[in-house]
Amino acid sequence: MYPPSFRYYRAGSVAEAISLLQREPEARLLAGGHSLLPAMKLRLASPPALIDIGRISELKGIRRRDGGWAIGAMTTHREIEFSELPLLAEVASHVADPPVRNRGTIGGSLAHADPGADYPAAVLALEATIKAVGPRGERSIPADGFFQGLFTTALEQGEVLTEVHIPSLGRGWGWAYEKFPHPASGYAVVGVAAVVQAEGGTARQVRVGVTGMAQSAFRARPVEERLTGRPLDETAVRSAVEGAFDPQDALSDPFASAEYRAALCQALCRRALLRAWQRATA
Repeated sequence: MYPPSFRYYRAGSVAEAISLLQREPEARLLAGGHSLLPAMKLRLASPPALIDIGRISELKGIRRRDGGWAIGAMTTHREIEFSELPLLAEVASHVADPPVRNRGTIGGSLAHADPGADYPAAVLALEATIKAVGPRGERSIPADGFFQGLFTTALEQGEVLTEVHIPSLGRGWGWAYEKFPHPASGYAVVGVAAVVQAEGGTARQVRVGVTGMAQSAFRARPVEERLTGRPLDETAVRSAVEGAFDPQDALSDPFASAEYRAALCQALCRRALLRAWQRATA
């Protein structure tokens, strides 16, 4: 199926992209295109104009900055997969298939905010900061406030997601991502990212990001609170995740019921936490 007709622009800089968005307020930004273009072909999205930002060099690359890592929005999944980035490299290896990872970008994925995307769980667990530039200048958005609902983010009209900043995790930190992929799409039926900091035999910090279960990714705060200050052994983790995910809050579709998703989330959360703890204490 062909998409409806649209006007096409190619931006050479972030400033030009913002200017084009002001001229075409209903336009959509085109990054890797692996989410937007299929939606257009299925007539699930019909933007009157596309603004291609894929060739803006300032949006590409991974750099050390401010005690952490700065990841340009147009950095591809493949670049991240083969990088030294904590957790994100592992998560990128779970994204779709090699052709998609060669073209898709972290910025496009985050801005699209698909409920089954992989990165949202990771940036929540990493407590990342997402930078956006718009007509009123640059602002930083904590990951915890970025995902606001189904395909909805904190990005404002005319803003361009430019960068993702994550802290550097050194000795005593561990992370893991566990995912049950949909067999057709590769999206997460449920995906759980865990980041823990071990100190003196106990968990000083515990962070858990969940994707696929609800309309948007979220932090599993009850699990984090139950485990902080404790050693993450099998008994403690199993007890902490028991009943932590309510089916009433879960998505339901022909492939996975709400009850199934809640049970799956519990199992994957346990696996991710135990694997992250093993890394943190190795």
